[in-house]
Amino acid sequence: MYKLLLRPLFFLFDPEKIHHFTFSLIKISSKIPGVSAIFRGLYMIEDKRLERQLFGLTFKNPVGLAAGFDKNAVLYNELANFGFGFIEIGTVTPKGQAGNPKKRLFRLKEDQGIINRMGFNNEGLEAAISQLKKNQGKLIIGGNIGKNTNTKPEDYTKDYLECFNALHPYVDYFVLNVSCPNVGSHAKLNDKDYLLELIGAVQKANKTFEKQKPIVLKIAPDLNNVQLDEIIEIVNQTQLDGVIASNTSTDRSGLKATPEQLEAIGNGGLSGQPVKDKSTAVIKYLAEKSNKAFPIIGVGGIHSGADALEKLEAGADLVQIYTGFIYEGPSLIKEINQAILNK
Repeated sequence: MYKLLLRPLFFLFDPEKIHHFTFSLIKISSKIPGVSAIFRGLYMIEDKRLERQLFGLTFKNPVGLAAGFDKNAVLYNELANFGFGFIEIGTVTPKGQAGNPKKRLFRLKEDQGIINRMGFNNEGLEAAISQLKKNQGKLIIGGNIGKNTNTKPEDYTKDYLECFNALHPYVDYFVLNVSCPNVGSHAKLNDKDYLLELIGAVQKANKTFEKQKPIVLKIAPDLNNVQLDEIIEIVNQTQLDGVIASNTSTDRSGLKATPEQLEAIGNGGLSGQPVKDKSTAVIKYLAEKSNKAFPIIGVGGIHSGADALEKLEAGADLVQIYTGFIYEGPSLIKEINQAILNK
């Protein structure tokens, strides 16, 4: 029904406006008695064989929703009814910020991709916490954290620590988002020395809590092998809990969209099918080169059960969807879990 009726209708409208509309639609429909149960019946698979133990956590299935969809943690309880094993909220920054000027979200329909330059638009730390206090405990929640756009370079770590300390009681694991191409000073966030400083500071803060939370690093799909070797070194040196591979890409090669279309869209991070092979290659390299020394969450271009299996076979322990969720609809979660069971 989604691909036949809803998607063609939704795709007639501006992507960002329809995103907010679908949020309202899911929120309102979930308040109607029996609707949440219908969603669970349609999309959820309950099977112990799907459970995964990772970071000391038990994921009821390995299919998650990537950060960027539920930025302000307003819909995770309702989205849980679609069968996700975990949901990542954010990216959350200390202060709320509007993000980049609109229009900043674009569909590449022929490529089954999306380009965005949202710029960490979110309502800030306090708004996220007020929503996370409503957690009904249906599934594991990840907290994806970043810095405010206007933060001075010398205060980047302070921003991450503020988010980490405040969110610590409310999320199950943390993601240090240092690889989004739509924020300022991207170069510093990917500098090895700075990453070691940032990870060290967050890990030190983690030790002040009675119960420590897993911390993972989200990396770009555009890193070369030398840079990936550095990531492996960083993870080994800091004993970081894992890596998410990968974020959106700045590469535009091999797209069906014309140069004129891409020029009209402008800069931003590319996600969806065009980054599928690139993110899988990153996962495979990290897994093989490190001798599977750390867990990997695979994300990028998963639009089918077969796409998810490809990521898992490359070395991912869990997978996340985002653009595939928009193009394929909620049945994708069930399709992936079914593919894993049938493997």
